[in-house]
Amino acid sequence: MAYRQSTTRGFKRTATLLEGRIRRASESRGFAQTRLLTHWEEIAGAETAAMSRPVEVSYGRKGFGATLTLLTTGASAPLLEMQKEAIRRKVNACYGYNAIARIRITQTAATGFAEGEVSFAHGRAKRRAEAIADPAVCKAATEMAHPVGDDGLRQALELLARNVLSKQKP
Repeated sequence: MAYRQSTTRGFKRTATLLEGRIRRASESRGFAQTRLLTHWEEIAGAETAAMSRPVEVSYGRKGFGATLTLLTTGASAPLLEMQKEAIRRKVNACYGYNAIARIRITQTAATGFAEGEVSFAHGRAKRRAEAIADPAVCKAATEMAHPVGDDGLRQALELLARNVLSKQKP
């Protein structure tokens, strides 16, 4: 029986070094799986993730299903209220069983509380809009991607070039 030699030479990936601390911090909030926190956009969907985020999973005394608490702003709460059952199904699919029985929605102002200070909006759309707005950047990106024959690949390369060129300081 041949044993596999280690290729890491004593080094460890950063994720493995932080895994225990991240697990303890998330378990203190009731999250048995950190995937719910780290992959919220994939689990709940882009629209739901843009207006909410999971804050806590609390378990009842008798242990029959947990309650997931979502943080949102006041304007988005009615929309989330209508999507509760769909969100619950998606979260339970992440767990692999019916772990979440109820979803509670907590509203807060966009600023003020420590957890409310973080914006729900993603910064990618804003940066992408700024890159598209500059005509010099658009022209340079189009010229760079012009030789590519495939339309989809050319558009993706143009977008990449716009993002890269827009980040450079003159």
